Amino acid sequence: MREPTDTIVAVATPAGRGGIGVVRVSGNGARRIATALCGAQTVPRQARLAKFNDADGSLIDRGLALFFPAPHSFTGEDVLELHAHGSPVVLDRLVRRACELGARPARAGEFSERAFLNGKLDLAQAEAVADLIAARSEAQARAALRSLDGEFSRRVEALAQTIVQLRVEVEAAIDFAEDASESASRPRLEHLFKQAAAQLDGLLVAARRGVRLTDGLHAVIVGAPNVGKSSLMNALAGSARAIVTDIPGTTRDVLRESVVLDGIELTLADTAGLRESSDVVEGEGIRRARAELARADIVVHVVEHVDDATTNDVLADAPATATRIVIVNKIDLANRLPACERHHDVTTIALSARTGAGLDLLRDELKRIVTGGAVEGVFSARSRHVLALERANTHLDTARVTLTMAAPELVAEDLREVQQALREITGTFTNEDLLGAIFSTFCIGK
Repeated sequence: MREPTDTIVAVATPAGRGGIGVVRVSGNGARRIATALCGAQTVPRQARLAKFNDADGSLIDRGLALFFPAPHSFTGEDVLELHAHGSPVVLDRLVRRACELGARPARAGEFSERAFLNGKLDLAQAEAVADLIAARSEAQARAALRSLDGEFSRRVEALAQTIVQLRVEVEAAIDFAEDASESASRPRLEHLFKQAAAQLDGLLVAARRGVRLTDGLHAVIVGAPNVGKSSLMNALAGSARAIVTDIPGTTRDVLRESVVLDGIELTLADTAGLRESSDVVEGEGIRRARAELARADIVVHVVEHVDDATTNDVLADAPATATRIVIVNKIDLANRLPACERHHDVTTIALSARTGAGLDLLRDELKRIVTGGAVEGVFSARSRHVLALERANTHLDTARVTLTMAAPELVAEDLREVQQALREITGTFTNEDLLGAIFSTFCIGK
C-alpha cells in the first residue's frame, strides 16, 4: 500500500444521458465527502438510498451511495460511489460538489493506476481493464477477462521463476568457480534453458495471438476490375456497403468496414481494381489501393481463374509478414464446388460471392488466421508485451550461446535482462513515463 494521497473524483459512466450515472470518488477524503454529501455516515459495502445535498442543503438528486473502506476496494483506497440519475447536469454538479469538498478531477485512467500502485492489479491486468471496456466483440471481451483474471500474468510469472532458477545456477558457478556444485552442472543448466525457451516460445505465440484478437487485423481485398471484390465485401459485411456494377472502375476509393466473424473482429478494405488507367480519378484510386496493400495484415486477392497470371505480382507487392489468400470467385458460373487448399504460405479458396457458396470456408480461414485456430484460452495482449517478450527471447538465446563459451558472467547479465523484460510486462519493474503513456489511454473514471 502507498501512503494516503489526494482524493480524486470523476464520472465513471459514459458521456451522455442515461437512466443511471455513477460518480466515483477515491482517496483519504472519500469518507468525509460521503458524510457531507449524503448527510449521514454510510455503512461499508451496503447500498443506501440517500439524498445528495449541495453546500446550502438544497437537493442535487436522490440515489444510492456505496462506500468501500480501504484496502478492500478497487483502488485499495477509500472509495465512494454515487449512483444518481444519468443526467449530465446532475453528474457534473455532483463532481463539482465533491471538488468543493476537497477532491480534484481524476486524470484518465487514474483509478486503475492507483489500483496498480496499491497492488490490487498488476500492470497487465490493469491494461486488460481498458481492453475489456474497449472490446468490440464477444471474443475480445472473453480474452480481456482472461487477462484480467491473471492468466497472462501467471504465465509470465512461471517463466520468470524458471529464469530465476537459471540465474541461481549461473551465479553459483561464478561464486564457486573452483568447486562448482552439482546444482550448477552443465546438464542442469541445459535442462533449464530448454524449459525457459519452451515457455517463452509458447508465451510469444499466445501473446501475438492476443494482440491480433485485441487490435483486430486489416484485411485488404485486391484484384482486377470486375472480379467481384465489392461483392465479396458486401457478402462478408452482410450489407450492400460497396456499389456493385458491371462497369469496370466503379470503385474509386478505399472503402473500409469493420466486421465480426463468429466473435472475431476484422477490418475489411475494398479497393479499386488494379489495372493501367488513363483516368485521373481511377488512377488515384489505384494508387490508394496499392498503398493499402502495402500495409495489409491479410491480402485477399480475388481472381476469376485459379491460374490468373496477376496473382504472383499482386502478392509480391504485399508486406512479407502479410497472410495471403487467393479467392477464385464466380464458381457458380463455372459449375464448380467450393474448395479450400493450402500451398506453402498461400491459401486458395473457391467460392461465389453472389450466391454465398464457399463463404464459410473464407470465414473459417480468416478466423484461423486471427486466433491461430482457437478462440478459447486466448488472452488479450498488447504490442508492448510482444516487444518485451521478443527482447527477452533475444537475451535468452544470447545467454544460451554464451554458455557454450564458458563465460558465466556474460550469461548472468543476459539472464538479468530477460528477467527485467518480463518484469516490465507485469509492472514489477517500470518507469513513470511508461505508466503515464499506458494509463493516459484509459477513459476518465476508470
